[in-house]
Amino acid sequence: MHAERRVRTSLAELAELVGGSVSGDPSISVSGVAPLELAGTDHISFLANPKYQGKLAGCKAAAIIVHPSLEGTIEIPLLLADNPYLAFAKILTFFEERPHVGQGVMDGAHVHRDAIVGEDVTISPGCVVCAGAIIGRGTSLLPNVVVGIDSVVGEDCLLHANVTIREKCTIGNRVIIQPGAVIGADGFGFAPDGEAYYKIPQAGCVIIEDDVEIGACSCIDRGTLGETRICRGVKIDNLVQVAHNVVVGEDTILVSQTGIAGSTVIGRHCTFGGQSAVSGHNKVGNNVTLAGRGGISNNVEDNQSLAGFPALPHRVWLKASMTMTHLPEMRRELNKLKNQIEEIQRNLSEDED
Repeated sequence: MHAERRVRTSLAELAELVGGSVSGDPSISVSGVAPLELAGTDHISFLANPKYQGKLAGCKAAAIIVHPSLEGTIEIPLLLADNPYLAFAKILTFFEERPHVGQGVMDGAHVHRDAIVGEDVTISPGCVVCAGAIIGRGTSLLPNVVVGIDSVVGEDCLLHANVTIREKCTIGNRVIIQPGAVIGADGFGFAPDGEAYYKIPQAGCVIIEDDVEIGACSCIDRGTLGETRICRGVKIDNLVQVAHNVVVGEDTILVSQTGIAGSTVIGRHCTFGGQSAVSGHNKVGNNVTLAGRGGISNNVEDNQSLAGFPALPHRVWLKASMTMTHLPEMRRELNKLKNQIEEIQRNLSEDED
């Protein structure tokens, strides 16, 4: 926790912050958040899943964030919230996040004379802001960020170290991009030329809408022609690849090592587990969940939960997975039945003779 934010705050104030209520002494004050097993007397902890209730034994926290259904079952003072995990997140943000204070263009940064830089920004040493680029008010570029020619970075964004925004890309407001991510790299486009390949110019761009977060070392490729678009509220984990001309719908989650091939359209509020994939030129509907290592190779309708490759309804995939362990036994049984049938056929043939 940052020293300047070590301010003791009452349970009543925290409840007001998250729209909850207090069971117990509302004047109890805390200065931070900790898990049940590590919390001290100046901490608030949280219990989002009742199956971890056994960890309450010996817990030293001053208070605990829980669902209202647990009121009266725990002796420690409680902050009651309908969504304890969300309340925990908001309280942790309150204690841990420092308010932004713009440092301006710092020594060692290079900002082209034709770039436009808003008020209250931070442009750290090693950053390069190219001609025609626009940096919005309150945005922070940490060391070695590159913003390419004619690219736009909106207001109140945070671009961590070594992020690259290539030319003609647009980043919305309140976007967070973790270290090493690349926005606007060339799409993987090559035309066959006999046994060789001719590189297709990638003349499009990337548009990142508001409130998106992109994880470390993820890559969002520019459109071949037109745009690659990441819609509002999308959350992208580390090491994710989004190819040229893809559209990812609002509030979708792409977990680590997911790959989305070119010209695919992903609907809103989808979830893709780790190492999952979608092949190119497909359309995935809204509210689709794809389990880790799953693969989609055709269009998918709305409101489905899928797993495996090729992707199957999750329940069907579970049954198929259970069958896999029995395949050797089933093979032996089939061979045994096959031999029995062949013996019966031989006996029938001998009787006919």
